[in-house]
Amino acid sequence: MSMLTPPGMGGQYRITGDKYPRMRPPRRRGRLVAAAVASVAVLGLIGWGTLQLIDVFDGGDNPTVAGHAADCRTKAEPAPAAQVKVLPKPGRITVNVFNATKRTGLAKKTADELRKRGFRIGSVGNAAKDYDQKVKGTGLLLGSPAAQDSSLRVLGTQLAGAPVRADGRKGADLDLIIGDGFKGLTRQAAADQALTSLTAPGQPAVTKKGC
Repeated sequence: MSMLTPPGMGGQYRITGDKYPRMRPPRRRGRLVAAAVASVAVLGLIGWGTLQLIDVFDGGDNPTVAGHAADCRTKAEPAPAAQVKVLPKPGRITVNVFNATKRTGLAKKTADELRKRGFRIGSVGNAAKDYDQKVKGTGLLLGSPAAQDSSLRVLGTQLAGAPVRADGRKGADLDLIIGDGFKGLTRQAAADQALTSLTAPGQPAVTKKGC
């Protein structure tokens, strides 16, 4: 009789052998637990990713992200207005018009046109011997050294391409000497645009790297 057979039992109830059933948890319960854990992990990842997207587009509470977004928004903002040099108005500039060519009537005609454009007119006539028939270009603009970066620049918008020179004069008057290549003053629309560019130049936009 086997050691596993209780006393008093035998025959068909006799237990033989040395093996016995082992207790183990059902496999289905383990699978359910694993599936639940995996679902929670996936939902957590989805929620974390959604929060990150919101912070990127919104700036969130992260000062680094918010500051970066603010920097990118300033990329297209214009630069602060630079100080513009104040130039005299045409009405405060007196121009003497002299004809250095053989063609008659140019000094008066040019002076009348400058007057219409707002300039004051001083002397009108033929050029002095130092310049008579010696100016080969469109003309020559003369003034004091102090006028080089002020009133002469304004007058220069009316006769594009004319060289500018300083002489020893003490007064503020300017000379416009008409040369052999003169065909008329710069068209008024172009002259006005050039004058506007002198007094109110455009400002470039700010460009920030790293956005």
